[in-house]
Amino acid sequence: MKAFNPYLNFAGNTEEAFNFYKSIFGGEYAMVMRYKDTPEGAKLSTEDAEKIMHIALPIGNGNVLMATDALESMGQKLNAGNNFSLSVHADSEEDAHRIFNALADGGKVIVPMQMQFWGELFGQLTDKFGIQWMVTYTDRK
Repeated sequence: MKAFNPYLNFAGNTEEAFNFYKSIFGGEYAMVMRYKDTPEGAKLSTEDAEKIMHIALPIGNGNVLMATDALESMGQKLNAGNNFSLSVHADSEEDAHRIFNALADGGKVIVPMQMQFWGELFGQLTDKFGIQWMVTYTDRK
């Protein structure tokens, strides 16, 4: 397995939270993507379009804290227990599918494992124990 990192969900205040975390841990953002920069961005209100779709802050040696704003306008509602996911970055496409399929057994697939507009193989699910997972593979040759 290439990496294993926490992925947090916020109710519209991801940017504020990550500015706070950055003030503590230091470093520079590896990525900041707003909803306006996605294929669905034009369908959102101006306020929602400015929210964070994905942010990544490297912390320490190989760790990355990542997050998103969960938008109610996109059918996302935060409840205790669904405000985080465990993110697995696989070593290969085959390993990504193996991990995803094993975790999905008896669980619920949220996003099927497939290539995404940002250029990664990605899938999201809740396992049979209620834990949310994101599985990713990036071929950066």
